[in-house]
Amino acid sequence: MAAACAPGDMLRAMRGVASVIAAGAFAAVAAFVTSGCGPVVYISEVTRNASDAVEAARAAKADKYSPYYWTRATEYLHSARAQAAHADFQGANHFGRLAAEAAEKAVAEANAHAHDLPATAPKPASGTGVAPAKDTE
Repeated sequence: MAAACAPGDMLRAMRGVASVIAAGAFAAVAAFVTSGCGPVVYISEVTRNASDAVEAARAAKADKYSPYYWTRATEYLHSARAQAAHADFQGANHFGRLAAEAAEKAVAEANAHAHDLPATAPKPASGTGVAPAKDTE
């Protein structure tokens, strides 16, 4: 013989199923919400950090004193923006980090080169302001 069901057995079973469904729904909502964080991180990583770092490199005249890292930083920043335009925010954030790193290296290299240069340009030997011709001896 089958065991007799008590009056509250069905409610307990339904509550168990409801808690499993609620947990699954919570996981689905959490996955949906965290998938939207890409643009938020992009704004911080690329729009603020990388763009500011490239502007600091521009101010340090990295295009003149550190052309390799300057070019690298600007191209990575361009790639980050292109990836974001295609809604690939993970790729955009990656390129943004690379752009910021390259820009920081460009600033450091530009500052090192700028401090090594003489403060003033050398003056011509004669007082006339014209470069002398050949020495006549």
